[in-house]
Amino acid sequence: MSDKPLVGILMGSDNDYEVMVEAALALKSFGVPFEMMVSSAHRTPERTATYVRSARGRGIKVLIAGAGAAAHLAGVMAAETTLPVLAVPIDSTALQGLDALLAMVQMPAGIPVATMAIGKAGARNAGLFAVQILSVADESLAQRLADYKVQLVAGVEVKAKALAERMVKDGI
Repeated sequence: MSDKPLVGILMGSDNDYEVMVEAALALKSFGVPFEMMVSSAHRTPERTATYVRSARGRGIKVLIAGAGAAAHLAGVMAAETTLPVLAVPIDSTALQGLDALLAMVQMPAGIPVATMAIGKAGARNAGLFAVQILSVADESLAQRLADYKVQLVAGVEVKAKALAERMVKDGI
């Protein structure tokens, strides 16, 4: 795979980095090149639109948007492109991300956005989902995903064995 970014990760604020880095780490673990930047749907709408409009021409295949509160970033991005947009609600308000989740999930017909779980798990899954999308046209990536799934199974089997041993030790 080249070093040319295939995934663009945008976040509404640099405060979102601690969550959105999970998407970057997932992509990095599969060797998928990406770029990451701050761009706000409300504070820098033209910056956001310019970035998204230019993404396909620069080789970007999937976009990931992380935002909290009103969380319009993913919808604004989806309105400006035909690329897949994956949304990550950030738990940055008193509503603990529920406001962001609802804003992202309730997109009007014609503007699809795939919305992940709130917070770090959602960001990780957004990265993995981007890998899955890219793997449709990349057999090597598809094989690495299959290997990853095998590793997930093995990890659960190790934990199940450890639990059984603990229960025996505890007389349960």
